[in-house]
Amino acid sequence: MRFTSFMDQALAEARAAAARGEVPVGAVVVDPAGGVVAQAGNRTRELNDPTAHAEMLALRAACAALGQERLTGHDLYVTLEPCAMCAGAIAHARIARLYYGAQDPKSGGVAQGARVFAHPQCHHAPEVFDDIAAAPSEQLLRSFFAARRKDAGR
Repeated sequence: MRFTSFMDQALAEARAAAARGEVPVGAVVVDPAGGVVAQAGNRTRELNDPTAHAEMLALRAACAALGQERLTGHDLYVTLEPCAMCAGAIAHARIARLYYGAQDPKSGGVAQGARVFAHPQCHHAPEVFDDIAAAPSEQLLRSFFAARRKDAGR
């Protein structure tokens, strides 16, 4: 079986989020057959919802599309290491494999900070693959925040 990455779609969602003024993070849920079930970018500002992270929105949309609360066997591609909240949702959704791009030393919840999947209270931990398209993910974030700092300095 040949590996196909869906990080390009996640990056497209991240770029769309940046265009909306959101932190550029994108996520894609892929079914076991390799079909995209849902994709989303951050919408916390647009929706006035602190939980409207790309991962949360993609997981919600995938569950709604499938009519179930579990995504057993599904993969999740995210441009940035999920935070603790999103890692918890990923565990509860029973995602099989998590692929992410940039590490998040400030707010990450997988390899940094909380390390949610390593806790004994975590009933399900996906296989985790990091550093997938990390360079474009990091560049998108750096450019976004550099522009915000520049605008704030005016």
